[in-house]
Amino acid sequence: MKRWSLFLLGAIFLMSFFGHLLYPVDPHALDKEAILLPPSLHHPFGTDRLGRDLLARIIEGGKISLTIGIGSALIASFIGLVAGVSAGFFRGLVDRLFVIIVDLFLTFPTFFLLLALVSYVQASALVLIVVISATGWMGTARMVRSESYAIAQKPFIKILRIGHVPSTKIILKYFAPLLAPIFLVAFTFGVGGAILAESGLSFLGLGVLPPQMSWGSILSEGKEVIDIAWWVSFFPGLMIFLVTLSLMDLSDYLQNRLSKRERVL
Repeated sequence: MKRWSLFLLGAIFLMSFFGHLLYPVDPHALDKEAILLPPSLHHPFGTDRLGRDLLARIIEGGKISLTIGIGSALIASFIGLVAGVSAGFFRGLVDRLFVIIVDLFLTFPTFFLLLALVSYVQASALVLIVVISATGWMGTARMVRSESYAIAQKPFIKILRIGHVPSTKIILKYFAPLLAPIFLVAFTFGVGGAILAESGLSFLGLGVLPPQMSWGSILSEGKEVIDIAWWVSFFPGLMIFLVTLSLMDLSDYLQNRLSKRERVL
């Protein structure tokens, strides 16, 4: 299954960033003679209510959705990694401060916190990356903190600390390799979660603004004509579903590999 997931992700990534080379159709071009046309050879994914080619728009929207997903997941995973390692390694005041901050963030439902933050700023790809990553690092941080506790108790780590080896060197040389699988799992989960979060915001009209587009905004545009033009919502929804499903499958695979490694150790 993981091979199919990698194949799907690779195909969707190539389509989103290089598909315009094989399908050079303007995603913004209006055609009053081609309003809500069903899928055909001329328009493989059909057209929307303004006569714009849906395949061209999905290719263009994929750039925004994948960029937001990957960028948000990368930043959130890195923040979670730094915060979790710091809490697990230094403990004491750093750990207590970590618990307070995480509990404060977890007090508010993540999606409603996203809505509150986005409602005060004009949405753009960069803003959404910052907002989604700022509300999505807590789960990674808690997993890394728990694992860092266990690593910090290992005899060779205690010997290094007694020998006054710099903390930065210990973390980078010994903690980082052991925490890499957790980081990868959190990253793959984070990409899917960020794409879904952006899609939800765009569906509510709080995502990227025209002329920019994402899978979520295209999906939102189709909700008003779904009873007469199913394809407008179906194809962007299919892209979101395939990417999320593939990432979840890869996350499960990485988790299984991590569990096997821990049993061996």
